[in-house]
Amino acid sequence: MVQEFDYIILGAGSAGCVLANRLSESGEHRVLVLEAGPMDNKLMIHIPAGVSSVYKDPSINWNYESEDEAALDARNVELPRGRVLGGSSSINAMVYMRGHPRDYDRWASEHGLDGWDYAHCLPYFRAGETSERGENEWRGGSGPLGVSRAKLENPLFDAFLEAGETSGQGVSDDLNGYKPEGLARLDSTTSNGRRCSAAVAHLRPALGRPNLRLLTGALVERIDFDGKRARGVRYRHRGRQRQARASREVIVACGAIKTPQILMLSGIGPAAELRRHDIASVQAMPGVGRNLQDHLKIHCTWQCTRPITYHESVRPWNKLKIGLRWIATNKGFAASNIWEAGGLVFSDDSIEYPNLQYHFAPISAKFEGRKLTMSQAFTLQVDQLRPFSRGRIELLSADPAARPAAFFEYLSDTRDLDEMLDGFDRIQEVVNQRSFDPFRGARVDPAPEVNSRGDIEAWIRATASTDYHPSGSCRMGNGDDAVVDGELRVHGLEGLRVVDASVMPSIVSGNLNAPTQMIAARAADLILGNETRAPRFARFHFANQDSRPVVTEPN
Repeated sequence: MVQEFDYIILGAGSAGCVLANRLSESGEHRVLVLEAGPMDNKLMIHIPAGVSSVYKDPSINWNYESEDEAALDARNVELPRGRVLGGSSSINAMVYMRGHPRDYDRWASEHGLDGWDYAHCLPYFRAGETSERGENEWRGGSGPLGVSRAKLENPLFDAFLEAGETSGQGVSDDLNGYKPEGLARLDSTTSNGRRCSAAVAHLRPALGRPNLRLLTGALVERIDFDGKRARGVRYRHRGRQRQARASREVIVACGAIKTPQILMLSGIGPAAELRRHDIASVQAMPGVGRNLQDHLKIHCTWQCTRPITYHESVRPWNKLKIGLRWIATNKGFAASNIWEAGGLVFSDDSIEYPNLQYHFAPISAKFEGRKLTMSQAFTLQVDQLRPFSRGRIELLSADPAARPAAFFEYLSDTRDLDEMLDGFDRIQEVVNQRSFDPFRGARVDPAPEVNSRGDIEAWIRATASTDYHPSGSCRMGNGDDAVVDGELRVHGLEGLRVVDASVMPSIVSGNLNAPTQMIAARAADLILGNETRAPRFARFHFANQDSRPVVTEPN
């Protein structure tokens, strides 16, 4: 029997959870959500410090890898993606960052996307969160997503912030607020000491609605079409192929890796790619899977001369004490996402707005497979925020259960290597400040003898990896390479939208979970035909004001 719904949402990740809540809240619409993974019932998902246990767990993770990356010594770069209720918001490190306001203004000005400038996005960010900072012109105070300020006390965090001042790289009280530049203590998507995933914030409160149905363990095989109109989906559940029909829309929200795979399996994509796998074409669309972007990262580690890092937390007795405290109080080390400090900084003074991002932790952790080891050390990593290189997603097979092929083409544009080298220099500048003198031991990674430009470049090629922010593979905009329009409708087709990080025309300068939820919230209003939220003009401080004036409140 073919079941009928108004809306079918593919994927219960960061975007899908928001959509499921919003599209079902009136009670007027029948909504089906298909999620390939299980429910988010594992306790370690909800313990913030448990991120090291879940982000590679094969039972809740696709655990993809890239194809050989030529500029990274032909390595395969790991690519964890959440396969669980909440998607990657249930396995990530919970850093809450929106990106820089100028990212969104570029979407509007460079890609012709009216309504996606920061003034139009800010109201959705605010409405989506309840921030511990309290409601103000930048932050929300009554939204579903819990956002907490960093609380872990450690002298290394103090040294890090002081180094921002003395190095000239700057300090900010709130990188999502008035000054989105400099070094800062970060926010996390946690509430009352627990992870606040998209599932916790948006989907679970809606699951009791009679008009909302969630199926886990449901692998989407393809979207069905009647001519150019999406009519439903075929999926595999409990070993059987099933069908569901959508009277209004099918919404693909499977992320920047899976979404283009599903579109191509459904006959939407580059003509040559469809022919190569004998897939009947519904719509030749060269942009599907193209424009893939990510934040490449390197991390440097130093020994710590004082026993103030958290390397002892992995010892069995300490783990037990930490866990028991969290169970009793939702507090302590287990309530921390560990990466509680970071920054948005410039590679040099010619850059319009920050193009590098820091994440700092008073710990050094290494995985051998899934085994975690820690040492008395601290780690500072840097991401390149706006890479010039572009990659692509392709099919390895027409089998829906097969993994897609991800070619990120990291460092294929030589400008990216230059910025990563600059990022290495900025890291050294921070840690060599006097505030780190009481704590800084020998540099462990890279080894102390790695100092020449050639040696650093070789080290970057041998060790750089993803910061888990794939995006852009079904970009929003106009032109032959665009996949969706400004309302996220797939060009040339009816009844089909894409709503996830794949629609970003250019990657934002920060972590992607918060922007993805914002995109989904705005998409829900567009889908329902609601009036979108009125733009909100907030005050910001930008260091390099020569290239653009500060946004101010209108008179």
